[in-house]
Amino acid sequence: MDVSFVGGPSRQRGVGIVAPFDFALDRELWRWVPDDVSLHLTRTPFVPVEVSLDLARLVSEHRTLSDAVQALSAVGPEVVAYACTSGSFVGGTFGERAMVAAMAQAGAMPAVTTSGALLLALEELGVRRIAVVTPYTKSVTDSLETYLGEGGITVSGRSYLGLTREIWRVGYRSVVDMAREATAETTPGPPEALFISCTNLPTFDVIPQLEAEFRMPVLSANQVTVWAALRRIGKDAVGPYQSLLDPVARRAVAAMRAAPPPMPPLPRPGETRPGPPQAAAAMAGPPIPSAAEEAAIGEPQVDSFFPEEPGGGPVPG
Repeated sequence: MDVSFVGGPSRQRGVGIVAPFDFALDRELWRWVPDDVSLHLTRTPFVPVEVSLDLARLVSEHRTLSDAVQALSAVGPEVVAYACTSGSFVGGTFGERAMVAAMAQAGAMPAVTTSGALLLALEELGVRRIAVVTPYTKSVTDSLETYLGEGGITVSGRSYLGLTREIWRVGYRSVVDMAREATAETTPGPPEALFISCTNLPTFDVIPQLEAEFRMPVLSANQVTVWAALRRIGKDAVGPYQSLLDPVARRAVAAMRAAPPPMPPLPRPGETRPGPPQAAAAMAGPPIPSAAEEAAIGEPQVDSFFPEEPGGGPVPG
């Protein structure tokens, strides 16, 4: 077959990704990438340590990152991203900036990290108070909250699973349940956005649902990582109905937040709902008289069942 007339393949823009050795969501990263961009992934060396602050420090050592970036340089990416949330927040904002500098120096190219991308995304959305969902233990989640505080972000509510391995196996249902728990807290005030941490936690398909339910932007670790990396080379991440990526979705979420909350559905026949005694009494209406009471009352006075309107009174006969 003569294909000499074919001009392809089309030129691809390259994004290098340095991920921890246990990263399992390569396909999820690709779902945010436009067709003319290729991801080139490499992983840090294996270490026999469970997910913890110790592991976060090990997979973010500058020597480890430099070696990974130099390996990626062989395929000529235009930007490199470190795709690990805990590894990029464990050293605080100062440590995150030092990581970016080390990677950029090793590869002679722009560099971003997941945690740095998160702060950029929150700035893009004008958000200063968030709810946080993590699969981590309490100590790792505490470290994330400390990092956010250094970046000027307040955490108003949080929920975490306490996992130390195989985070990629968590299903969407667990993510939704944690999100509802985290956003139910309102100290010191209601969140303006939700962040789902960990690049090994699946989130792509659940973001639109959560934005519609909570009426706020929802960010995830993989989403902000790809968004920030592509932004450095003048490209846009793709993803349906996600406020960070879609101006229409962003306006829709803002409009929903400005609208009054929806009225609860009316109770079905025979359904009772919890509430204060006064509300229950008002819903119940007047008590039904017994047969003896009806006999003593006699004929019911129809007008007495309806309250007089303001300024009204009995119609003269």
